[in-house]
Amino acid sequence: MPRDAKAAGMLDETVGRIIRSYRKHGGINHMRGPNLPARAEITRTIETLVSIIFPGFFDRSDLDVSTVRYHLGTQCAEAHGQLVDQINKCFRYFCASEGRCRPGARLCIIRRRKTCLDRAREIARDLLESLPSIRKVLYTDVQAAYEGDPAAKSLDEIILAYPGLAAITVYRVAHVLWEKKVPLLPRIMTEYAHSRTGIDIHPGATIGESFMIDHGTGVVIGETTRIGRKVRIYQGVTLGALSVPHDAGPYRWKRRHPTIEDEVTIYAGATILGGRTVIGRGAVIGGNVWITSSVPPGKKVIFEPALCSICRTRPAAPGR
Repeated sequence: MPRDAKAAGMLDETVGRIIRSYRKHGGINHMRGPNLPARAEITRTIETLVSIIFPGFFDRSDLDVSTVRYHLGTQCAEAHGQLVDQINKCFRYFCASEGRCRPGARLCIIRRRKTCLDRAREIARDLLESLPSIRKVLYTDVQAAYEGDPAAKSLDEIILAYPGLAAITVYRVAHVLWEKKVPLLPRIMTEYAHSRTGIDIHPGATIGESFMIDHGTGVVIGETTRIGRKVRIYQGVTLGALSVPHDAGPYRWKRRHPTIEDEVTIYAGATILGGRTVIGRGAVIGGNVWITSSVPPGKKVIFEPALCSICRTRPAAPGR
């Protein structure tokens, strides 16, 4: 058998085996129903929204007072179209339990309500209208980072370079969509930020203004976490669930993550777990502590390591 024919036969056999795998393990396929939202398009949408929120920082062209209105109008129109498309896909995919919408229908077939596309248009408009409010809160986040980090030399540096602010920005946009009950899309947005920054903020978390994440790598903030105003946390902090059962179903809609009240500082490596755990206002949580019960307001929790002795040894001779 010629080499090309043999290779073609092997490829055909491989394709057949993959197809049989699709049939056998159908839970990880998506070949029926509406298209899923595209991650690449969602990334484009996030980048457009960030450029609107922080004009002049991430744009390819120079902006001034005479051009900003036209530039902003173009960006808003682009973001609106992207949001409508992606939100509509998310709703249509999860519409199976309601009866899928028929393209062009005035009402959802079974529930007699607005179609997925109508809802997508409304939510996209609402998100754009909320951008001034998001900017107002993000301004307090930028100020908190500047006031809390002596290494920061300007607000511009924080906007351009700080991963903590990048993750918070995407979270604040995604949280609006989460509150509008848009499925899937908010998670894809925050997981995009997670992949870029190493900071994992669930869009369902509730976070007050003047929030600062310093350094940030390894920070995890769970879905039902509540964080107050002027909270500062450092790298490696986990605000998580107390336990992870084998069957997560009964716990899916319950409070599982801690409450962090106003003006709390949590240092690197701290782990705070549990839906009943409350860290009181003004408390300071030291590095590497493990907390599963509440801390009263104003208290300081520190980890005291075992005493270590320094061994003094004679330096090894050169070449050994």
